[in-house]
Amino acid sequence: MLSSDYNDVLILFSVIVAMLASYTALDMAGRVATTQGKASKLWLTGGAVAMGIGVWSMHFIGMLAFNMPVAMGYDPGITAFSMAIAIVSSAFALWLVCQAQLPLPRLLFGALLMGGGIASMHYTGMAAMRMMPAITYNPEWVLLSVVVAIAASVSALWMAFHLRNHSPNVKLLRVGAAVIMGTGIAGMHYIGMTAAAFPPGSHSMAAFSGVNNNWLALLVIVVTLAVLAITLIISVLDARLQARTSILASSLAQANRELTQLALHDNLTKLPNRLLLEDRLTQAFQKAKRGGSHFAVLFMDLDGFKAVNDAFGHHIGDQLLISATHRINQEIRASDTLARLGGDEFVLLTEIVDPNDAATLADRLVHVIAKPFYVSRYELLVTTSIGIAVYPGDGENERDLMLNADAAMYHTKNTGRNGHHFFQKSMNANAHNQLQLLNDLRAAIDHKELRLHYQPKFVAPHGPVCGFEALLRWERHGVTLTPDVFLPLAEKTGLIIPIGEWVLNEACRQLHQWHLEGHPDWTVAVNISALQFEQPNLLEKVMEIIEYHQIPPAMITLEVTETTAMRDPENSVNILERLTQYGVKASIDDFGTGYSSLLYLKRLPASELKIDGAFINELIAGSEDASIVQAIIALGKTLKLNIVAEGVETAQQQNFLTEMGCNTLQGYLLGRPMTPAQIAAKPDSEWQAHPANNKSS
Repeated sequence: MLSSDYNDVLILFSVIVAMLASYTALDMAGRVATTQGKASKLWLTGGAVAMGIGVWSMHFIGMLAFNMPVAMGYDPGITAFSMAIAIVSSAFALWLVCQAQLPLPRLLFGALLMGGGIASMHYTGMAAMRMMPAITYNPEWVLLSVVVAIAASVSALWMAFHLRNHSPNVKLLRVGAAVIMGTGIAGMHYIGMTAAAFPPGSHSMAAFSGVNNNWLALLVIVVTLAVLAITLIISVLDARLQARTSILASSLAQANRELTQLALHDNLTKLPNRLLLEDRLTQAFQKAKRGGSHFAVLFMDLDGFKAVNDAFGHHIGDQLLISATHRINQEIRASDTLARLGGDEFVLLTEIVDPNDAATLADRLVHVIAKPFYVSRYELLVTTSIGIAVYPGDGENERDLMLNADAAMYHTKNTGRNGHHFFQKSMNANAHNQLQLLNDLRAAIDHKELRLHYQPKFVAPHGPVCGFEALLRWERHGVTLTPDVFLPLAEKTGLIIPIGEWVLNEACRQLHQWHLEGHPDWTVAVNISALQFEQPNLLEKVMEIIEYHQIPPAMITLEVTETTAMRDPENSVNILERLTQYGVKASIDDFGTGYSSLLYLKRLPASELKIDGAFINELIAGSEDASIVQAIIALGKTLKLNIVAEGVETAQQQNFLTEMGCNTLQGYLLGRPMTPAQIAAKPDSEWQAHPANNKSS
């Protein structure tokens, strides 16, 4: 037998090429598995060519590493055929591992075909040397090489199948698998070479007519590495492109979901908005008409939410809305639709069997909302007014049903709040009137329709006049409206804030005018609403107006009702202290009608108490009202407060209040509310006269 040896460098390159070919095979399996259609076929074809050339190159470089003392060559046709065998085997392997499943029988059958293909490629490549006499083979070593080829194929197919999908460590696992697979393929080759025996005198028939191996080794290595590198680079670039495309697609999908969420849901509470509610209403109408079923629309509005929002800020108001939403959701079914229309308005769409079902649900919601809300460090109390419209009967389309439920809700508000009412046809007219009144009231300041009348306040028992109380009037369409007609609506909608600011500004302007006209001792009292009193910039606004009109602060009295002052006593003490430090006087209005705490009352920096007129109406010596008034006066004297009685209409009341120690009297007996022109028309002597002479005022 001819002696032979190996080129260690080429052996090393052959093993490296085997591992690269294995890694390429694993990567291509992942590419084919993650694509579809034409792209999948292209990756299968390209991957088979790259992998086949890689496996064949490993075999060929290993043969070139084999040195013999005779000239060697390779038949081009047979060499090309061996390469074709490698490519076909690779294509079959990639196709097999990219199937949905790889059961054991299929794995073994595939490994048998692939291993046989690799062995065939090897021994066909050996035949390309065209040795004479022919190469002889050791059957045992040949069998072992085939077994190793099949075993390597089993390993390669199993690992390629399980590593074809992307996972967190897939690249590292593929490197490890490529090392195992490459070692197996190289092992098969060198076992096959060991099986070959070259008889003495053997020479290659292709040494002169075939391809010379002097430069073939370098060419094969360079071309193979280039093919494998280009294939992997293309795969990596495509993978990155796919990843970016996937990220972009995912981002677009997320953006679409967010846009849909924003378009159909309220951003704060995540409830359906008006648009989605309209769609659900349409579906409810269609279902009810098909099946003859019933459903109800409950229109809800939170009573007192505006005051919370203005007093504690929008952040607390938002948290209150979220808490209210959570409570309502706990009381309704998953099939119901709760939507927020904006502000503190909610609509509940619910399927019912009987109208009593809607009433029962509304009653539960009223009770659950009335419980205290604990938001941040505050305990907040609000209630809810609910209007109910039922289909069929209360509307034949979405718009009518919603309008009627809204009208029923406003009826609930106008009849005391904190409850629910079913829609009745008469409510539409009331709702329309309220809406028109509200629209007109919004424009009243700009159209200069608001007026101030002034009711004089006299030193008991009958003068002189010590000041006036500013009373608001609205000249609407030629009719003078008193505050009880429009102020509740102004308070509910928040219009009381700009209206109250206008009142204070106009009262100060008029007082400045009176001072210029020779009445420097006159004062003006202005009522401050609950919402105004809770404004964080109240002091700054009062100071700004007083300084603008150049009024001594002590000539202005701000009247705050007892109920308003006791709503948050600590805050009330703080606000009134700041006002009195500036010089403004404070009066506790309607005293005796609320629930005062003497602990806080003695701390309130007020200068006067104003007895509510309800105690004056039936004032008779020895009566219960007389006892109450006497107790209030005694309390005021103890606290060193000026006592003002309003609603004095008879001389008997005048005398009785004076005897009990009342400091100031106000009422129709002494003087009715008048316009500034009427006050100016009276001579100064009128303000000193006996009250009986002022009845006509």
